Amino acid sequence: MPPLVLEVLREIIIGIYWILLSLWEIIKVWWWLPLPFILWKPFSFLWLWWRTDKFLEGINSILLEIKIPKDVVKPIRAMEVVLDSLWQILYDPPDWWEKWVEGKVILSYSFEIVSIGGEVHFLIRIPEANRDSIEAAIYSQYPEAEISKVEDYTEFVPKDIPNKDWDLWGADYRLLKKDCYPIKTYKDFETELERTEEKRVDPIATLLESLAKIVPGEQFWIQIIAKPITDKEYPWVEEGEKERDKIAKREPPPKQKSLLAEAFDVIVSAKPPGQGGEKEKPVIPPEMKLTPGEREIVSGIERKMAKRGFETNIRFIYLGKKDVFFKPKLRLGISFFSLFATQNLNMLVPYGQPFITKIPKVWFLPLNADFIRERRLYLRKRSIFRKYKLRVDPFFPKTQPPTAKKRAVFILNTEEIATIFHFPGKMAAPAPLAGRIEAKKGEPPPGLPTE
Repeated sequence: MPPLVLEVLREIIIGIYWILLSLWEIIKVWWWLPLPFILWKPFSFLWLWWRTDKFLEGINSILLEIKIPKDVVKPIRAMEVVLDSLWQILYDPPDWWEKWVEGKVILSYSFEIVSIGGEVHFLIRIPEANRDSIEAAIYSQYPEAEISKVEDYTEFVPKDIPNKDWDLWGADYRLLKKDCYPIKTYKDFETELERTEEKRVDPIATLLESLAKIVPGEQFWIQIIAKPITDKEYPWVEEGEKERDKIAKREPPPKQKSLLAEAFDVIVSAKPPGQGGEKEKPVIPPEMKLTPGEREIVSGIERKMAKRGFETNIRFIYLGKKDVFFKPKLRLGISFFSLFATQNLNMLVPYGQPFITKIPKVWFLPLNADFIRERRLYLRKRSIFRKYKLRVDPFFPKTQPPTAKKRAVFILNTEEIATIFHFPGKMAAPAPLAGRIEAKKGEPPPGLPTE
């Protein structure tokens, strides 16, 4: 190799060496500078988790059981009125200081339907501080109801389920389509069109009849966690408006141009402002061209957007002693939630992996080993059991992003939740073991001496 080339290579290597040496000196002095940008996200998550946990430690929650007299006749829409009141009671969004310093969050309800050995109970887990206002909301529509504080039924089973004596199966649910699409509600069951209660169709009757078949030693738990929410916390109404306009083939309104852009258009097109680039409007508006099915979808989306929403997650657990545990009974919950499905709108379906106690076989052969699959199945059962008892969503302590394709935390409005959780009349749902009281409480006779 010529000496000149060797000299050039030598100079290049020396130059690279000094550059790397200079970079190393800079790194030694300023290595800490990018750390705040790298660690900010995990630090803010841990900080917020810590502050929120401290806030929730100060919230004492209780479990209320609601019993309805046998002769009560109330439509499902009465529960929707109750939910409207419950939404307002807990909706209190935190400001910046409350969120990041005090750890305040919007509290949630847990609506639960439980069968213990075939005896069905309707329960609501609430913050104790709001008990009076919540009971008043229920009494306003169900004045004959009997509301009592009860012990947490999840504490009366072993804490280490599954174990050698107990087993369980559970699943979290999700919406198949976007949140703005409604599920089938009580209005679709034509319950409001019948004057006599015995002719009404109540979707919860199927569940009560199924839960009555649970035998001693078995339990079936259904949980609906609902947190009041507006479009500010999660833009589900905005999403619904976009979806509605897309189905209706409605063009979005033109963006407002700046003064500079309008002046440029006038100079280029030599037309007065507002007259350039306008499209010719069709003689028949796009809304008039909708098919009956499309019109029904648009109507359903608008009906859902018109009512208050709750950020919701739904799960169920079937558990029991191994000598009576019968896995096919998990279909009792699956068949109930399938009642609210419509092909053109929305439906509730099991979330699937990883929020279902089932381990499918995969292409990676070591994961198919029996001892590995059994261990993974055990951990999933423990996870759903623990989160049910804590009344938290499947992603806790993380927050599922609203843009996720499959969301185990979704939006249901008051009409949808009232359809899933309400207190049925005796004729519509005559399950013999549903929790009821024999008669409503009577008022004391007037003129009764007080001393």
